[in-house]
Amino acid sequence: MKKFIILLIFLLVSNQAFAVDWKNDLRTRFLNNQTVIYEINIRTFNAKDLNHNGIIDENEESGNFINAIERLDELEAMGINTIHILPITPVGKIKAMGNAGSLYAISDFSSLNPQLISRKSNLSLNDQAKKFIAECHLRNIRVIVDLPSCGSYDLYLKSPKLFKKDDDGNPVVPADWTDVRLFDCGNEKAVNEDLYLQYQNFVNLMLSLGVDGIRADVATNKTALFWNNLINYTRARDEEFLFLAEASDSWKTPVSKYAVFTPYNKLFEAGFDGYYGSFFNLKNWKTAKELINHVLFNQKIEQTQNKSVIGSFSTHDEQSPILINGRKFSKMIIWLNTTLPVNSYYPDGFPTGDSYSYPWGNQKALYTYTDDEYYFTHRGQLDIFNFSRRPGGFDNSILEDFVLANRFKNQFSWLLSKSPFIPLKTSNSSVFAYARQADKSCLIVIGNLDFTADKKVTVKVPKLAEGTLGIPLKYSEHYPRSQKGKLTVNIAAGDILVILFNDFSL
Repeated sequence: MKKFIILLIFLLVSNQAFAVDWKNDLRTRFLNNQTVIYEINIRTFNAKDLNHNGIIDENEESGNFINAIERLDELEAMGINTIHILPITPVGKIKAMGNAGSLYAISDFSSLNPQLISRKSNLSLNDQAKKFIAECHLRNIRVIVDLPSCGSYDLYLKSPKLFKKDDDGNPVVPADWTDVRLFDCGNEKAVNEDLYLQYQNFVNLMLSLGVDGIRADVATNKTALFWNNLINYTRARDEEFLFLAEASDSWKTPVSKYAVFTPYNKLFEAGFDGYYGSFFNLKNWKTAKELINHVLFNQKIEQTQNKSVIGSFSTHDEQSPILINGRKFSKMIIWLNTTLPVNSYYPDGFPTGDSYSYPWGNQKALYTYTDDEYYFTHRGQLDIFNFSRRPGGFDNSILEDFVLANRFKNQFSWLLSKSPFIPLKTSNSSVFAYARQADKSCLIVIGNLDFTADKKVTVKVPKLAEGTLGIPLKYSEHYPRSQKGKLTVNIAAGDILVILFNDFSL
């Protein structure tokens, strides 16, 4: 009897060990554009690359839920209030890519990836995850977890009913993602119950861990009915649980002729709170009109449908800004994320300018967890295939802007959350300008999309008086000159200026 009582006390204490007085508010904050989201891969987030060769050798420590806690104070200090964790479910080992396997090649919906356990802790893997999430909440950091869209070949061999077959009866390889196979979600009249129950298991697992939301990988791959059922199931348990769709208004076609395609507007109708938009096209936009029009497009969605968008300028699917247009491009992304009516979004390594260079990519692996004997990487993108180094860089100049901008966004949410977005006319097509107005405070942003040439530009600012002074939050060697009804400035190539005017209203 005495042993039973001791065991009972132990179980009760264990269940309360990670209890935090936390009330999920992620959905509300997201819909008010108040999240600063940082994307991390637990497997690399705080990996201990002791010999600095870029790969985590067998005698070194890869990222895990316990050592990830060491970096949470750093994220809090940088102004991060939400993290997006790339998939934490087990990955496939057959027909795999990389020595650790792709995070997106899910092999089980009901458990966690054993690669993410710390051998230095006596806690179970699930309890280690709970502890990590509780530590996030203690720092006022919300947690989104990625839900993969396709399954591993291992899962296909175990549960073929979950998968779509081609005309020859073989599982479908979507797009060029050779390490995964396409799920069969059913149609708009009836879902594939076998697959739906797997997704329901995933939701149950996330809720048990204390997760605040889900990012649905390639959400267009499932029907609106499938998502509507899952979202309603989840919201019955947590009304504030966020559903973010990886989808874009510029996506028009399915990943395979055998795949369904549900456009972003139908995903909204199914219950998603937001999506990616097309901000990743900034690297291709040459005129201010392209940027402004996309912001206005998303403003209309926000105002008519009460949905929001992330500033998807840089993600794990995009090349590092450093490789595109250098430090200035990173800084432009920071201040656009901060001052536009979007939820800020950055991948791990962004704040210090990581180029995600992995020189051992495509070379034979020293050891492998999968049937792939080679390290596989995407050039200039955060590694999701191998036991690789912790993301990072060496550009403190970017970090300074990053911290300043995030603090400004968090402290001035009353100005940046739901205030009007006001495009301003400029004298040069490659220079954009806009204002955010709340009460008698006005934020004016001017940016040069030409990264090769300076531009002398005039920005029309109605009601602006001669000599009006503002507080510069981001500027270079040039400061705009205030004249009656306009600002004039010689703006450097690829530069962005951010000025706060008090006691001034458009």
